[in-house]
Amino acid sequence: MSTTRPLSRTLLKVCGATAPQDIEAAAAAGADCVGLWHGVPGGPSELDPDGSAALAAAARSAGLLPVLVTFLSDACALAHLVRRTGAGWVQLHAYQPPALVRALRAELPPEVGIVKVLHVQEDGGCVERPLIGAYDRAGTDLFLLDTATGDGRIGSTGHTLDPARLTALLPRLTRPFLLAGGLTPHNRPAYEDVVHHHGFRGIDVDTAARDHTTGRFGVPEIAALARAWRTHAPAPAAVPVPAAVLVPAPATVPAAAHPHLEPSR
Repeated sequence: MSTTRPLSRTLLKVCGATAPQDIEAAAAAGADCVGLWHGVPGGPSELDPDGSAALAAAARSAGLLPVLVTFLSDACALAHLVRRTGAGWVQLHAYQPPALVRALRAELPPEVGIVKVLHVQEDGGCVERPLIGAYDRAGTDLFLLDTATGDGRIGSTGHTLDPARLTALLPRLTRPFLLAGGLTPHNRPAYEDVVHHHGFRGIDVDTAARDHTTGRFGVPEIAALARAWRTHAPAPAAVPVPAAVLVPAPATVPAAAHPHLEPSR
């Protein structure tokens, strides 16, 4: 039987941490989750397993949920990596099939969330559209809507998604979702319909979370995102969502500062 509880606020995930100061900035500015890249060929924020484990530990100590962001498609290897790093979620950011989600769900503890990215193209097409139901049945906990550029790039491209194209895709979604794709404090009003959708849970940002001089996460930049996307945002609806999609509130952080989702499986 499904049980539900509304989120207390919009989730803010910042993606691509590579050093302890990124973790410190994300925590100081009020982020909830931090993305750690591994298995992203040529990715500018790529970490080895030891680096991922060290930053995941630092994130948890700072009250952040570490998210393993990967293009890898071997369920056993991914499960081993999740256990080694202590990631709370694994984000499948490439074109991994539903079969991988099913195999990974069988390998992982139930408290580890599986996030599947859906790649929205500039013309509104989405390669995974016909498979959304299959991803749900396979064990996906949360979808993430992100840009696929015209030249085939995916992941932290800084390219925005057309809000009208997104609105057309939303009725197909069978799980809660995060929004990504060139989000800034300034373009929040353009996504009003998306933010008010009952499945919206928060945002995932890389480019706009960074200080343009240093390239590292910046406290003012992340704080500006938090203000813009949490201000006047509706309280998320109490719809069934999985226990695995949980942002724990550590003892050093007031529980009200972290959103919680309840089980559906």
